[in-house]
Amino acid sequence: MDLRNIAIIAHVDHGKTTLVDELLKQSGTYRENQATTERAMDSNDLERERGITILAKATSVEWQGTRINIVDTPGHADFGGEVERILSMVDGVVLLVDAAEGPMPQTKFVTSKALALGLNPIVVVNKVDKPDGEPDRALDECFDLFASLDANEQQLDFPVLYASGRAGWADEELDGPRKDLSALFELIVRHVKSPKQAEKAHEPFSMLATTLGADPFIGRILTGRVETGRLKAGDSVKALSRDGSKIEQFRCTKILAFRGLSQTAIDEAVAGDIVSLAGMTKATVADTICAPEINEALPSLPIDPPTISVTFGINDSPLAGRDGKKVQSRVIRKRLMEEAETNVAIRVTDTPSGEAFEVAGRGELQMGVLIENMRREGFELSISRPRVLFKEEDGQRLEPIEEVTVDVDEEYSGVVIEKLTGFRKGDLAEMKSAGAGKTRIIAHVPSRGLIGYQGEFMTDTRGTGVLNRVFHTWAPHKGAIPGRRAGVLISMENGVSVPYAIFNLEDRGKFFIGSQEDVYQGMIIGEHNRENDLEVNPLKGKKLTNVRASGTDEAVRLTTPIKMSLEEAIAYIDNDELVEVTPNAIRLRKIHLDPHERKRASRSA
Repeated sequence: MDLRNIAIIAHVDHGKTTLVDELLKQSGTYRENQATTERAMDSNDLERERGITILAKATSVEWQGTRINIVDTPGHADFGGEVERILSMVDGVVLLVDAAEGPMPQTKFVTSKALALGLNPIVVVNKVDKPDGEPDRALDECFDLFASLDANEQQLDFPVLYASGRAGWADEELDGPRKDLSALFELIVRHVKSPKQAEKAHEPFSMLATTLGADPFIGRILTGRVETGRLKAGDSVKALSRDGSKIEQFRCTKILAFRGLSQTAIDEAVAGDIVSLAGMTKATVADTICAPEINEALPSLPIDPPTISVTFGINDSPLAGRDGKKVQSRVIRKRLMEEAETNVAIRVTDTPSGEAFEVAGRGELQMGVLIENMRREGFELSISRPRVLFKEEDGQRLEPIEEVTVDVDEEYSGVVIEKLTGFRKGDLAEMKSAGAGKTRIIAHVPSRGLIGYQGEFMTDTRGTGVLNRVFHTWAPHKGAIPGRRAGVLISMENGVSVPYAIFNLEDRGKFFIGSQEDVYQGMIIGEHNRENDLEVNPLKGKKLTNVRASGTDEAVRLTTPIKMSLEEAIAYIDNDELVEVTPNAIRLRKIHLDPHERKRASRSA
């Protein structure tokens, strides 16, 4: 059977996963009466809730005698480690661009990776039925993007389709018949070459592992594209690390191939196909699985280095152990090591105390997703403020700089530019009108300056702005950046908060807790109006007298407390503070709960 391997790449929310849904439906993958879910590829709970793709996933469809393996990739640069490896196992990409938004920062990120690998993209202008869609402008911007990324002549001569993934049609002309996606299927078969590996089916077997998974019945599963030869289930193979040293020899117990949404066991894997193998105990991502006679590893892509690190520690607050079942440091360490094995963009190192672990990754979103997953699995953790990783080069200290693209209403552009270039040491790269009273601002800002900026940005733009960021370059250190300007309100007692006490403290600041909530000494319960931290007593009840006066005993009405999401809490805290994360609660606290220890620590700092 003829074979095609393609990846679908795009900026977050441009409709990749929805388009894959329609491709599955129209290729006859589903039975007539089969119950299907929307965005079938987003299988994990967090992906469904947030509406984003976190893990790359493969599927395959058949179209008139050709099998097409399709990989749906994440759109966020935080999960870029996934995207780079996936692109190395396909022969073509379908680049989706929103007709209204045009190419966005993540579009640029994934397209640059695809062009560098020599892939010839097919451009699909999606969502052309949106009322504010401008397909022609989006297409012009795509051409400019390709040119700015040094695409060769063949890549610049890209085929174009206009489509609506949700409505399930694609056409070569904007005013075409709009029936179905057959134009896209035909273009993939015509434009994408069949894998050149297919000609090497007679050579010894070799395959580069690109993603690692686990199955409760089969064990570890490595997925990748077969580069040369054939492999039958039961054959003996070995795993080589990147430098060519042997890791292990094992018998391949099972070969799984993607057929529709499920993986099916097959008897033989052939060069060019994307398959999963089982049977190994140590081999992992970027290793070569090959026949015993091969001694040279396949070249694998270097992964972009991590840019931020967070400390994961045990929860040692007075409320520890009430919610979660997994509280010991060895259990946390084991879980983090498993994560680092499947997710190559994450690095885990032990701290000298052994009670905490440094976890380095690509961004706050990636960290937030890991913590949220662990929290749902029953872990209790204390999380530090994210720190940016620096690197030394020629005696100079370099820090990561990110390209920030902001779309805002014109009236808010002044405050956004002031915050990015003034307070946060950024440089304005470009500012242009984006139509309909919107302005697009592009700035290069140190990663340090962007920690915690998202919430402030939403407030400044009244929730109407859109901010996207992607790693740009390393640059010399830009000097100190001011942190949070407000102090915090700290509880001085252990117990349960009382409405009367909070009511009387409301003129001191905004509260993060309501009444009848557990608090403890050293826990942060609100934000002070001034720059200094203030210790308060949220347990102070009303003194009773036997004099009754009319109108004194009215019920107190409290202002609604501010409830932070996990990412907001991590971005909000200062260097001497932690976020306590349990399955049912997110609390802020000082590292030193005792006020005397806090004073001592601040003096020595």
